[in-house]
Amino acid sequence: MKLTQTLGALSLAAVMSLTVVGCGGGGSDTPTQTQQQTTVSEAKSKAALTAYADLAIAGYTKALADAKTLKASVNAFTTAPSATTLAAAKSAWLTARESYGITEIFRLSNGPIDAEDGFAASFGAPEGQLNAWPLDENMIDYTTDASGTTTTGNIIDTAGNFTPSGGSAVDATTITKQVLSELNENGGDANVATGYHAVEFLLWGQDQDYASFIADNITHGPMTAGERPVEDYTTNPNADRRKDYLNAAADLIVDDLQSMVDAWTTGGYKEALIGNGSQAIDQKSALKQIMAGMGVFIKSELANERMAVALLTPSEEDEHSCFSDNTHRDIALNYQGFKNALNIFKVNLSASEKAEIDAMFTSIDAKVKTINDTAKTTKHFDYQIQPNDPSGANIKAAKDEMRALGDEMINVAKAYGISLGEGDVTDPDESDV
Repeated sequence: MKLTQTLGALSLAAVMSLTVVGCGGGGSDTPTQTQQQTTVSEAKSKAALTAYADLAIAGYTKALADAKTLKASVNAFTTAPSATTLAAAKSAWLTARESYGITEIFRLSNGPIDAEDGFAASFGAPEGQLNAWPLDENMIDYTTDASGTTTTGNIIDTAGNFTPSGGSAVDATTITKQVLSELNENGGDANVATGYHAVEFLLWGQDQDYASFIADNITHGPMTAGERPVEDYTTNPNADRRKDYLNAAADLIVDDLQSMVDAWTTGGYKEALIGNGSQAIDQKSALKQIMAGMGVFIKSELANERMAVALLTPSEEDEHSCFSDNTHRDIALNYQGFKNALNIFKVNLSASEKAEIDAMFTSIDAKVKTINDTAKTTKHFDYQIQPNDPSGANIKAAKDEMRALGDEMINVAKAYGISLGEGDVTDPDESDV
């Protein structure tokens, strides 16, 4: 059974079966007596927060297990590079993305993955090191443009101090986890040196269908992803440094996910979230942060930045997993993660509210399925976004409906006695598309 299916079922069951003891919070958002007759009780709110925390723990635990398999596969490949071991490492990366993709819903809610203040910030906010994109692959390794010209002056071919564009010098004589961590986003958000997409680039290389689909003679085609040669890890220049980079980047992914499992369990974030312990978070504040974050994630991050921007440009540089052509799975998994979380909070809504959300799910499900089916059988996402391609209408419709679903979090929050506005579920810095 797929993890997405398992977590969806577990989260609902958890809400219905949890034994609730105590209650948290209160504060300035306490509803009036009239509102209390129609809003979700504190006990049910705490049960929902508990189920949400359990969903996060299950998600990060599975992502960590898959990342460890990726790390082992990468090590096996760099130890004995061959077409077979490279294919195995790519397969492990794709599997690792399946489990990580559904955890992205825990972003933007001031939780351990990306918190900027409060108790959760003490866990290091590794999201930018784990999943930052789009990256300037020229900083990591050689690239080849449409004319066949190969770039130089990257981390891998620079033994000694390396200075990212606009950043500060880092001694990269030996490529280690620490070096990559210091280089990541050093000088700007585009200077990505770590995470899933750095590993993706090192395994696949470029998928060279260019912006506006300039003709090229390298790799192209609707069902062709990057085709990095095995020789990059055997006889081509800098093979050993490339191996060191790949292993260090995979190690960092494991480290960061381990920190997230620890944060939610032994670190006590779950207990704080449900209102227990010295670091207890006010229940209303926790729910407001989570629900606003869910809205921003599906509306501004997924629908806008990951779908609308790619469709508008149209450029594979604006698709999430451009080297492996796995963007269709990113979209499906990010959306599934949102559904898993909303299904927890939806349990306590009225029948009419549940029906409205379910109808939205059904419509979006069909469109996301079309994106995935098309990518698996006919053309990857980078070809679905080509100008005048009929697939673009389906992507646009899915994007529009996801944005509406993000706005629906305003009504979900209202049922819990929490006031949200459109500005709360929209990133003010989202691209204007």
